[in-house]
Amino acid sequence: MDVLALVGLVAGSAAVAGAARRTPVPAPLLLVAVGLLAAYVPGMPDYALDPHIVLPLILPPLLYTSAVDASYLDLRANARPVALLSVGYVLFATLAVGYVAYLLVPALPLTTALVLGAVIAPPDAVAATAIARRLGLPHRITTILQGESLVNDATAITAYKVALAAAVGEGASWGGGLREFLVASGGGVAVGLVLMVPLHWLRTHLREALLQNTLSLLIPFVAYALAEQFGASGVLAVVVVALYLGHHNTQVDFATRLQEHAVWKMVAFVLESSVFALIGLQVPFVLRGLGRYGVGQAFLYAIGVFVVVVVARFVWVFPSTFLPRVLSERIRGREPDTNWRAPVIVGWAGMRGVVSLAIAFSIPLRMHDGTPFPGRNLVLFLTFTTVIGTLVVQGLTLPPLIRLLRLPPRDLQAETLAEAQAQSEASRAAERRLDALLSDERNALPQPLQARLRAVLERRRNSVWERLGGVNEVTGESADATYTRLSRDVIETEREVFVSLRDRRSIDDEMMRTLLRRLDLEEAAAYREDGRD
Repeated sequence: MDVLALVGLVAGSAAVAGAARRTPVPAPLLLVAVGLLAAYVPGMPDYALDPHIVLPLILPPLLYTSAVDASYLDLRANARPVALLSVGYVLFATLAVGYVAYLLVPALPLTTALVLGAVIAPPDAVAATAIARRLGLPHRITTILQGESLVNDATAITAYKVALAAAVGEGASWGGGLREFLVASGGGVAVGLVLMVPLHWLRTHLREALLQNTLSLLIPFVAYALAEQFGASGVLAVVVVALYLGHHNTQVDFATRLQEHAVWKMVAFVLESSVFALIGLQVPFVLRGLGRYGVGQAFLYAIGVFVVVVVARFVWVFPSTFLPRVLSERIRGREPDTNWRAPVIVGWAGMRGVVSLAIAFSIPLRMHDGTPFPGRNLVLFLTFTTVIGTLVVQGLTLPPLIRLLRLPPRDLQAETLAEAQAQSEASRAAERRLDALLSDERNALPQPLQARLRAVLERRRNSVWERLGGVNEVTGESADATYTRLSRDVIETEREVFVSLRDRRSIDDEMMRTLLRRLDLEEAAAYREDGRD
């Protein structure tokens, strides 16, 4: 793939993903459709990927950006259900899907079928957790889905490597495969534990936000590559490091956090959009390479694999939810009670995504003896159809299913009250600190500036309480929302004046940028996220 083709892929996929936000069609589906149409355009470049660089290039940044935003404390509190899904279910799905595919597809080697099982075993909970948050699902379900998606990739990739070793002729026994799995998992965690403290120390001792964010971009690749060098799980190393850095993210300065958030959202957006576009671009080549399997046959196999993927998740989720509670009084006392509706949601939230695609693209073209990898294009095709099928069938029906089951919603009033109480406690501590500072003659300030500092503290304390109060009878906004809107309108007016002064040559560009930067920071402080970022 040359530079022009790569630029075209990134630019085109970003444009399509951006356009999808203005339509009811999910971005992944539109990207696949446009990529498929583009593949038949005369002169379209060949977007074949080198299998050896797909996993190291795509997976580390995607895992890092998910793990660094996850809650270590919430994951620790829900370690048992997360482990059952991210380890137990993935291994169960690998075996179930692999064995059914072996029985279903004539002449498909068992080792290749197990490679397929490992590829499509890990759900990608990004879409599911986004839906869960938007519809106000209980916090515990959202945490479990998010935690599953962080660790299940490591399980799937390790299982994939064991199956792949057997498929390409390296030989692997069940005992050897289990030993390799344990060594890779333990080694990945160990590498992550070794790296996380020095990397955090380096982040907190770099004084330049640009240097800190450059380090942030390198961290997932360094952790992944170092773990793989020792034969350990690079995925687990990335997750361990990211969880630690995310948990201690408050110890870096605000400029780093603001830049890092924007940078990683952009990286994830570009990678995810490009990977889904590559599905459509690869489909014609995959179909032409099906060999002995006709297109009609392949679609029948795809339906069978999709059904097994969906059923296998429910077969695992329900027993793993209720059996531990039946067998252990300790679990019953420690964990909140549940009913059948929560497992239904978790079972249906099994959409596959970018990770499965990245693993599938990494399947080698040839065996060790130089012969073509058996059934590679069929495995790619079944991966594509499973990902698309789960996104369409499960992704589009999950919101109405959640509404139909009427799970107890999150108590937004209680959450806002807790937020207000936390802000009040912090503001009181800040006021005491301010009083102590101002009592020192070295910190003497004119009264207007003292009043401004106190007004900022008062504003922060009151803003959350105002969300609990009444709303404007005309607009339906809370006082806090009205304040935010008016602040942004006033700032925009100032911004227009600065630009006009620059255009009239009353100030130069450098001064305008300095003034606009100050306004940007004020607007960021006034802006309360509403879920659209």
